[in-house]
Amino acid sequence: MAEKKPAVRIAIAKNRRASHDYELGETFEAGMVLTGTEVKTLRNGQCDLSGSWCAINQGEAWLRGVNIPELQGTPYSHDAKRARKLLLHRKEIEKIQRSVERDGMTVVATEVYWKDGNAKVVIALARGKKTYDKRETLKTKDADREARVAMARGRRGS
Repeated sequence: MAEKKPAVRIAIAKNRRASHDYELGETFEAGMVLTGTEVKTLRNGQCDLSGSWCAINQGEAWLRGVNIPELQGTPYSHDAKRARKLLLHRKEIEKIQRSVERDGMTVVATEVYWKDGNAKVVIALARGKKTYDKRETLKTKDADREARVAMARGRRGS
C-alpha cells in the first residue's frame, strides 16, 4: 500500500488580532462553502479575518464577518461580507455549541489556508481578555524579546 503524503498548507490570511483580544482555547479545522468568484479571490490571496466570528444556527455552523473582496471585472460576483457555511462534523458543532451556551465563550476565525486544493479555516473557542490581561501579555512578550536579544548579543560577544 502506498504511503500517504502529508498535506501541504498554504496560508492565505491570519487573524493576529484574535490572540491579542481573546484567550484562545480549542481549535477546529473546517471547510468552507464558497462560490467560484470567492475561490478566485482567495487564490489571489485577498481575505480579511478581522472581526470574523462563527455562529451556530439550526445545527449548522456559519462564518460571519469575513471579508473576501468582490472579484473585479466580473458581472456575477459575490457579496464580500456574506455568511459562509462551515463544514464540520456534527459532534464538533455540538461541542462548540455547548461551550458557547454553557461557558459563555465565543468562536473566532484565526486562519484561512489551502490544504490539498481546498480552502480551510481554523476556528477557535475564545474567551475575551480584560484590558489588564492585554497589558500583561504585552509585558511578557517584551520581556521575552529582550531576553532573546540579550542572549543573541551574548553569543556574538563570546
